[in-house]
Amino acid sequence: MSSHTQAITAVKWGGDGFIYSAARDCSINVWAAADGKLVRSLKGHGHWVNTMSLSTDYALRTGAFDHRGTAPKDLAAAKQAAQKRYDAARAGRPERLATGSDDYTLFLWEPSTSKAPLARMTGHMQLINQVTFSPDGRLIVSASFDKSVKLWDGVKGSFVATFRGHVGPVYQVAWSADSRLCVSGSKDSTLKVWDIRSRKLLQDLPGHADEVFSVDWSPDGGSVASGGKDMVLKLWRQ
Repeated sequence: MSSHTQAITAVKWGGDGFIYSAARDCSINVWAAADGKLVRSLKGHGHWVNTMSLSTDYALRTGAFDHRGTAPKDLAAAKQAAQKRYDAARAGRPERLATGSDDYTLFLWEPSTSKAPLARMTGHMQLINQVTFSPDGRLIVSASFDKSVKLWDGVKGSFVATFRGHVGPVYQVAWSADSRLCVSGSKDSTLKVWDIRSRKLLQDLPGHADEVFSVDWSPDGGSVASGGKDMVLKLWRQ
């Protein structure tokens, strides 16, 4: 599976039978998972593509497990439950892909059907570190070196809001399982929890002694894990 002309920066399995790869050649390639053949190449970014997220990411991550962490014990029933949750996440349309780049932009794609983007999303003033869909697939958040977190419509790609509060570049963002909150980690050594409905800062989480490089919210929504330059992994309870 070789087509990119520069280093590959991200790889992601989809649920529609495709594998997605992003690279420093400014492209995103769509591969057939069954035979590894190139299906189409998505082009539009003007610089390195750093990050990708699918509208079905949460359903793919959790499979047959519900928000309580339980799943059918029978394998066939578990597969059926996982398929049902995936179909609900798709909401009758192909999965969507959001990408973020060093060119300060995001793109929204429907890669299984077209190589043309659904939207080009502008507003960040520096490179995009991470982009991620909400568990319900309705919204997207992006983290940038411009010290902001931005909120976007996950279907149309339109701008919704900007969250400001960090005093350093924002490296990563993660969603709560109910899509009501998101948390961001920054070079300023803090995590911040944002309320999506009110568009306001809900909680400031100091504690790290240096830059926070990585943050993730547990699939059951009960905990946040963070790690960074201080070599410490912190666990935060909601």
